[in-house]
Amino acid sequence: MFAVVEIAGQQFEVRPQEVVNVPLLKGNPGEDVEFTNVLIAGTDDSPKIGTPYIDGSVKATIIEHGKEEKILVFHKKRRKGYRKLNGHRQHFTKIQIADFNFA
Repeated sequence: MFAVVEIAGQQFEVRPQEVVNVPLLKGNPGEDVEFTNVLIAGTDDSPKIGTPYIDGSVKATIIEHGKEEKILVFHKKRRKGYRKLNGHRQHFTKIQIADFNFA
């Protein structure tokens, strides 16, 4: 069983008991969250496709919040002597998918 869920504007394919890193969500570790924007759900043999969403939800539990690895962004203008190095660490939330509810 699987589902394609829209979380914070991005689509994720999830399965029960799977751990997924998603963009930062509000909530504390240990709290339950529910996602209602389900695009596709079902088994590999018989998926149910929404137009654009299907009725149902995916429940998950927040495990922890964190930051990704640092990404370095280098700016340079040739022949001008201009060089600049910036770093960025994206925030994320690690969730564990609990179960699916589909009609």
